[in-house]
Amino acid sequence: MGEVTIQQLMDRLPGAFIPQNATGIDAVMYFDLSGAQGGQWTVTIRDEKIQVESGEPLDQPTLTLRADGQDVLDIFSGKLEPMRAFMMGKLHVKGNYSLAMKLTNLFHLDDPLFSSMQ
Repeated sequence: MGEVTIQQLMDRLPGAFIPQNATGIDAVMYFDLSGAQGGQWTVTIRDEKIQVESGEPLDQPTLTLRADGQDVLDIFSGKLEPMRAFMMGKLHVKGNYSLAMKLTNLFHLDDPLFSSMQ
């Protein structure tokens, strides 16, 4: 597979979602991504279900993540540790920090899409 795009990542999130890891989570996450892989995405997790939509959320998000799109791809592929990205100023978080820390645990990162990104 060639270069993975943010669109492909967002399209695959529902299939890689681990519902049992989302027990008790009721959140709206806003991904505000810049750069060549930029765009805006709203990810809603509620009742152990996930919904991914392009664009900004209608309501105030529980968590806002701002980063370069390529850095987000690197985080999901395992090339960039989320905490390291945060400490380096590559990932800006506003809102529920504990949710941000759990985010990668909500997805099967061994999904073929993610492993093809490495």
